[in-house]
Amino acid sequence: MTKLMLVEDDARLSSLIAEYLSGYEFEVEVVARGDEALPRFHAWAPDIAVLDLMLPGADGTQVCRALRAVSALPILVLTAREDSYDQVALLEYGADDFVNKPVQPRVLLARLRALMRRAAPAAGAPAAPRPAGALAFGMLEIVHSDRAVHWRGQPVTLSNTEYKLLLVLAESAGTVLSRDALLKKMRGIEFDGLDRSIDNSISKLRRKFDDHEGEKIKTVWGEGYLFSPSAWG
Repeated sequence: MTKLMLVEDDARLSSLIAEYLSGYEFEVEVVARGDEALPRFHAWAPDIAVLDLMLPGADGTQVCRALRAVSALPILVLTAREDSYDQVALLEYGADDFVNKPVQPRVLLARLRALMRRAAPAAGAPAAPRPAGALAFGMLEIVHSDRAVHWRGQPVTLSNTEYKLLLVLAESAGTVLSRDALLKKMRGIEFDGLDRSIDNSISKLRRKFDDHEGEKIKTVWGEGYLFSPSAWG
């Protein structure tokens, strides 16, 4: 079965598409909000994604760019726009194909099958598997089983604290984590209001990953820190 993530807030349409595709070779997971797509992608690891453009939380172009920053999976966009400029823009954002609404199920199925054929490795050249426990965001790779971190293809030397902090942030990509939450996940202790170790380690991580503007690991004032999954390209 091919795992398909359908990001669509129209419950009736998503139900119809899911029911139709489930009758063929697809296992469909429906996500109703754009800002929930990336966390669900990391948790479920779909083989292909279908995105609506108009979504609550984050629009389809934002979702497309975020997914493309961390994965090469095929992305098909559902659009009601017929303007050629918009269609070119979709492809530049990282989409592989688009289908105009109203959606014709047979056309959608044919496009999905074509995308999967294009994405399949050539005969006799199987794709190299990602190491067990690996997380990848653009040019960043974290291999938990080896405690290894690579940035732009080069190994990065991190202290034990820096590695644990980066891993905790990356595993919750797209989610704001408070200092208290970070300390509990890393050391099992609560934030006492004075401990600046998290802030110091964040500063060191930013220097090592050229994050001078705080775009990769964002400071959310009054709340904590957020690992931005789309900023590591």
